[in-house]
Amino acid sequence: MTNNEKLERAYALGSLDEVKALYRDWAATYDQDFAASGGFRMPGLVADAYVAMAGRSPVLDVGCGTGLVADCLPGGFDIHGVDISAEMLRVARAKERYIALFELDLTQGLPFKDGVYNGLVSSGTFTHGHVGPEILVELFRCLAPGASCAIGTNATYMEATGFREVLDVHVAAGRIADLAMREERIYARPEGAPEGHGDDMGFVVTFRRV
Repeated sequence: MTNNEKLERAYALGSLDEVKALYRDWAATYDQDFAASGGFRMPGLVADAYVAMAGRSPVLDVGCGTGLVADCLPGGFDIHGVDISAEMLRVARAKERYIALFELDLTQGLPFKDGVYNGLVSSGTFTHGHVGPEILVELFRCLAPGASCAIGTNATYMEATGFREVLDVHVAAGRIADLAMREERIYARPEGAPEGHGDDMGFVVTFRRV
């Protein structure tokens, strides 16, 4: 299966078993054949945004996959990661950037105390076939007041799920503040990106927990 076929399959996932099967088969080659070949920019952009916000430890990497965001964060951060794929977590664990890794389904809640994290990063999780913005409330619960958040997503997901509008609701409710969105190209090397996706656009979304 080509990277294009895998990406299209990822965007069309409909069940937990499908998610686990895809990333079980993709884990070993994900970094090289997908992220590196097209110059997947979102992990680095998310990491840079978090550092620019003066983000602190401990930070929760939501849908951490193989650890691409952790790869881009400077040393010295205490990073915890959560993901649904045991195989992706195995790759992340080998990089030795994480203090702790948890295999879990984000839609079923998180086993963490209220306010335990000083920050959140996420790249490639708020996208088609994965999770919707409804999980944000549970993520906010785990964040300390003032926690910095940097999330990478793609433009079509933003439109399809009303992600911006959901965040605006959370701003109005006093849960988050300093909401900002910056549009970016997802791939640095369009010629190496999955076919038909070389010009895809995404957003780096930043805000703080109130």
